[in-house]
Amino acid sequence: MTDGMNGRCLCGNLQFAVRGKRLWVAHCHCDSCRRNTGSAVATFVGYNKDQLTYTRGERKFYESSPGVRRGFCADCGTPMTYEADRCPEEVHLYVSTLDEPGAYRPQLHVFFAERIPWMDLNDDLPRYQGLTPGAEPASWGPLHDQTEGHKG
Repeated sequence: MTDGMNGRCLCGNLQFAVRGKRLWVAHCHCDSCRRNTGSAVATFVGYNKDQLTYTRGERKFYESSPGVRRGFCADCGTPMTYEADRCPEEVHLYVSTLDEPGAYRPQLHVFFAERIPWMDLNDDLPRYQGLTPGAEPASWGPLHDQTEGHKG
């Protein structure tokens, strides 16, 4: 699928455009992503970094664990991106920062074992306890360690 979409943070001081084919869309239930967003689940869409252009403002970054950088708006605090050394060519955007988040239908759940117990989405998407078995990084979503107590 070919996309062309704009997005922004809550205050609008940070704006972007993405062009081209998305790599995947996934719900992440890991503790790190939930804490970063303050939400029960974080939904991401993956793109190649060269598909993303900032049209206003610049992201600030927080290194949430070794090799993992989370981009955000320094003015309003909106989480914007997830980037990991394990997938240096990718950027993972929070779907809700896009102008039309409904256009990005999730394909799977990752780190479902870490979900909040009352979180039960009524869908038929595959649910992976950690990473999808045998998949290459670009095919499953936000990258985290599979080890116990991982930091993403």
